[in-house]
Amino acid sequence: MAGRYFDQWQIGDRIEHEIRRTVTETDNLLFSTMTHNPQPLHLDLEAAKASEFGQILVNGTFTFALMVGLSVGDTTLGTLVANLGYDKLVMPKPVFIGDTMRATSEVMGLRESKSRPDAGIVTFTHQLINQRDQVVCQCERSALLKRRPG
Repeated sequence: MAGRYFDQWQIGDRIEHEIRRTVTETDNLLFSTMTHNPQPLHLDLEAAKASEFGQILVNGTFTFALMVGLSVGDTTLGTLVANLGYDKLVMPKPVFIGDTMRATSEVMGLRESKSRPDAGIVTFTHQLINQRDQVVCQCERSALLKRRPG
């Protein structure tokens, strides 16, 4: 798998990423503790059972990071100069331990770089979708990508 260069993208290009990932209790626990997030909804089964969710809720920043990670191999792997920003991040549905995630990406914008003639900016809309076909996370990502060499 390899990402595409700036000049290989067109507005409307859409990818259904092949890699899927089932979220585990260990994922949630390690990510929450690694990021110093003590939210009981993520770490305390009894507190989570008493919540409106009735079970452990997966850390939203893990959910976001997984969405981006699942997209990298097909979008920016080896062609990225820098991620410039993430906008319009929404999490319309919760993620629970045992949910299996897949991601999609669509090109929403292309812009020549004003300061780097060897690169351009691609704006993607990424979505993370669970096994029930519910969008659980979505954002726009602006990435500065290299142009094709030669």
